[in-house]
Amino acid sequence: QVQLVESGGGLVQPGGSLTLSCAASGFTLDYHAIGWFRQAPGKEREGVSCLNNDDRKTYYADSVKGRFTISRDNAKKTVYLQMNSLRPEDTAVYWCAAKAFTTAQAMCARGVGDLWGQGTQVTVSA
Repeated sequence: QVQLVESGGGLVQPGGSLTLSCAASGFTLDYHAIGWFRQAPGKEREGVSCLNNDDRKTYYADSVKGRFTISRDNAKKTVYLQMNSLRPEDTAVYWCAAKAFTTAQAMCARGVGDLWGQGTQVTVSA
């Protein structure tokens, strides 16, 4: 079955850290750009961070630059989003996505993906 499955969400205090994981099955990530997107209540979905298929280009939303890091392990077919210095405004549902034949910039800017995970809730609250 071709799918992406996120894990790692939860409740964390402001200033804390979380690592989201996204496991791919049924296909290889080698030829796909990957990305993390989020949607907070009452807001539109936004591209948080995306990574080219060759890992040479990344995109980060201004709101997460310096705090979040995207990475992948193609051997494990897993994508990660390391989130540090979390803020209440980072509270959202987070999805991972994969898309072939695109760039990190385009993927995050357009919010496009060939395949999406089911989403995981991240709540930052004291």
